[in-house]
Amino acid sequence: MTDALAGLAAEIQACTACPLHRSARQAVPGEGSADSGILFLGEAPGYNEDVQGRPFVGAAGQLLDELLRGIGLDRSRVFITNVVRHRPPENRDPLPEEVAACDVWLRRHLAVLRPKVIVTLGRHAMYKFLPGESISRVHGKVRRLDQITLFPMFHPAAALHQPALRSALVADFQALSLLLATEQRPVADDAAQKRADQMTLFGS
Repeated sequence: MTDALAGLAAEIQACTACPLHRSARQAVPGEGSADSGILFLGEAPGYNEDVQGRPFVGAAGQLLDELLRGIGLDRSRVFITNVVRHRPPENRDPLPEEVAACDVWLRRHLAVLRPKVIVTLGRHAMYKFLPGESISRVHGKVRRLDQITLFPMFHPAAALHQPALRSALVADFQALSLLLATEQRPVADDAAQKRADQMTLFGS
């Protein structure tokens, strides 16, 4: 699976399917564990992500790391990527055609990772699974889609711009922690990881 992710990352880095590759420094394929069955899906790379080629490494990423630590998770034990893999100019919202162009990469990542739990961060990520929904209405609420458990949240950047949302994010992460415990997804050691893979990943 690690080799498949590396090959997929190389394909994403070479992608020219939409105009975003012309203004961005590089693609940001995603990173993290190939084995946990937990996928965090954001919206698009920002300035720092564009520079480093890694997802969620700016201020929003620091808050995400803090929230993960708050429920006993490290970012290296989940997989993190975005709906759009190149930075939109001036951090504007991705356009529908840009999201559509990157859809193939999301589908490829889902096929390789076979996540059981997908945490969407922000409305653009939520729309991939719940089009037309309101994030203020569905955040922190579990949705079951076939074999996937979907858990929508506000984007950490929203909490930076609107501090009142931070308490909602903290509460949602606590709810996520309970969900992961219910899903019986131990991530403390390799042996437990393998057992979790056998029980929860698609095709197991």
